[in-house]
Amino acid sequence: MTMVRSKTISIGGLIAGTAGLLLISACGSETAPVAQSSSAPPSSSAPDTSAAPSVSPSSSTSAPQPAQGGDPAPKNDGLCKAGDVKLAVVGGDGAAGTVYRQLVITNTSGQACTIQGFPGISYVTGSDGHQVGEAAFRDGTKGEPVKLNPGESASTDVGFVNVRNYDEAVCKPTETRGLRVYLPQETASNFVPVQGLGCAGKIPGNQLTVKTVHKGA
Repeated sequence: MTMVRSKTISIGGLIAGTAGLLLISACGSETAPVAQSSSAPPSSSAPDTSAAPSVSPSSSTSAPQPAQGGDPAPKNDGLCKAGDVKLAVVGGDGAAGTVYRQLVITNTSGQACTIQGFPGISYVTGSDGHQVGEAAFRDGTKGEPVKLNPGESASTDVGFVNVRNYDEAVCKPTETRGLRVYLPQETASNFVPVQGLGCAGKIPGNQLTVKTVHKGA
């Protein structure tokens, strides 16, 4: 009887020891992932900038700098521009169905300018200022340059043909509001209010003629 009890106690102790080892092993397997995750860097941490290239103070000045004061002003060629002058139509002498009047060009700027040749002239009408018929025909030869000091004037003779002399079906008479004038070698225009009558159709002649600019009004 004594021997049987001793074996029973030995078996029980063995079972208890085995159970303890299993429990320790199980606990160890559950805590291992926690230890690994705590040692890894958090995914939300800021990016490592230790390898980024450093920026020296001189790098900001090596880039092209914007020009100071904007674009350079266009070169002044000395020619009279649309904004330099004031225009007026004066006089009125008739000959053979044509009325000749003077287009006076006065330098209203603060500096001298030069004008030479034939102004471009055409009838315009409507609120949009659209052209009526053909532009003025250049009559004669190109004159010498005319220098206008501030306040001085030059002029040119403009012929206004009586368009009533043309076949109405061909001329298509149209009331005009005035003249659009381009100074020689100028791309901007001036408007001179002059009531008139032009031909919107193609006529066998010239409804307007213009001569070269000369000094004086």
